[in-house]
Amino acid sequence: MHLDFTQLPAFLLACAVVVLTPGVDAFLLLRTSMRSGTRAGLLALAGIHTAAFVQVALVISGLGVVIARYPAVLTGLRWIGAAYLLYLAVTITRGLLRRADGEVAVAAAPRPFRQGFLTNITNPKMLLFSLAFLPQFIGAGDPAFQLGMLAAVFLGLAALWELTIVVAAARVAGSLRRPGVTTALDAVCAAVFLTMSVGLVL
Repeated sequence: MHLDFTQLPAFLLACAVVVLTPGVDAFLLLRTSMRSGTRAGLLALAGIHTAAFVQVALVISGLGVVIARYPAVLTGLRWIGAAYLLYLAVTITRGLLRRADGEVAVAAAPRPFRQGFLTNITNPKMLLFSLAFLPQFIGAGDPAFQLGMLAAVFLGLAALWELTIVVAAARVAGSLRRPGVTTALDAVCAAVFLTMSVGLVL
């Protein structure tokens, strides 16, 4: 087993850029934590990283390369992922419309672990990202062990940042849980999920 630690500085810098760029995960965690609290946010986070671990494990094992060679598999995943993001956007929009009509909305997020898992496992971008990004930093290290180390560092940094989002969102939720704020947050999240859905299709 040989690891090339000279690659870490450049890798950490690249990770920081990727991790801090807002995406579906950040908005899902923000909305879940603000509406349903820390526990729900942590469950969503666990679902997200369970899916990410599966996809990274595919890359390290070599199966990711095989899957990437079959466009039909990636196309199927893309459409499933787009459909699920569209479903989330429609569900949030329906809640907004019900509130506008004066109906009482249920604040609890339904099955946050499942939401986090499905939004990631059906999104081939993480798989393709891992295939394109991680191998650039193998250097002189043993490929399998180096990829494992890089994946652990990347997922660890992402989990730390997303945990910060969960805790911060849950803490400020009480002071921000006003109809105007929650409506604006739901509208933004619905727009983001819809945009990501269209992006996956295109």
